Amino acid sequence: MKKLYSLALVFCLGASAAEPQKTNDDPSRITLDVNRVNMLFTVSDKKGRFVTDLTKTDFEIIESKRPQSIIEFTAEADLPLRLAILIDTSNSIRDRFKFQQEAAIEFVNSVMRPQDRAVVVSFDTGAELVADLTNDNAKLAAAIRGLRPGGGTALFDAIFFACRDKLMQDQPQHKFRRAMVILSDGDDNQSRYTRDQALEMAHKADVAIYAISTNITRIQSDGDKILKYLSAETGGLTFFPFKVQDLAQSFENIANELRHQYNVLYRPDPVKTDGLYHTVDIKVKGRKDLVVRARKGYYAPRL
Repeated sequence: MKKLYSLALVFCLGASAAEPQKTNDDPSRITLDVNRVNMLFTVSDKKGRFVTDLTKTDFEIIESKRPQSIIEFTAEADLPLRLAILIDTSNSIRDRFKFQQEAAIEFVNSVMRPQDRAVVVSFDTGAELVADLTNDNAKLAAAIRGLRPGGGTALFDAIFFACRDKLMQDQPQHKFRRAMVILSDGDDNQSRYTRDQALEMAHKADVAIYAISTNITRIQSDGDKILKYLSAETGGLTFFPFKVQDLAQSFENIANELRHQYNVLYRPDPVKTDGLYHTVDIKVKGRKDLVVRARKGYYAPRL
């Protein structure tokens, strides 16, 4: 098993698109020039059906109550995917662990293409990398199948690590679609990082979180509320498959969503270099019958 490692990241404002640069004095330190915001999002109607025929002029972006000018717009079905699969191996999910493994493997086989890469991270009392970023489905399946349940739950640590040390590797950010699938009950009791620290790192990595709850009581738990919060804030979804047979459908829904997204780039006006979180709202002009789901904001670089 590979040990977790740390990666220092510094964000600064530049005059060009985001590009990674290695500094001379520290090979693990990456500097990113950032002067534009990237937003991946989905649009659906009231029945949940994806709407894929909209154009740049159909959308408006509001940041801090000010309209923003879109500089790039695409309907994305083919962006290379960078995917993190986080699997709870704590004692609380032992009773249906094997079915979860098989459903996760089926998801990998259905969604991964040659240009995609995925990483598998397990978490109980700590987070552990069990398969590094790869497009080898056999390696990913072997890693998932080799997991064994036992211990506590360090969900936030796993999110933080996967976003910071893995999903942020390939740059520039807007050339890749980053997503995280979490299988867990959401009841964190071991993490060093907080929920908000994990969420902040997901925002900085431009990661949409999709959570599949392992709670089958049909009564919403505190863990379910955490999963829903993380998903909603990053533009993802949470699924509640009360029967183990429903797990496969949850994975299929995630796979479909990843193939029906829009991508916009805009330069914030005014440009922010305060390191703070800024809210963003994307709307379809004049269409109250359509629902846009996107992350709710971004962290500006700090100079």
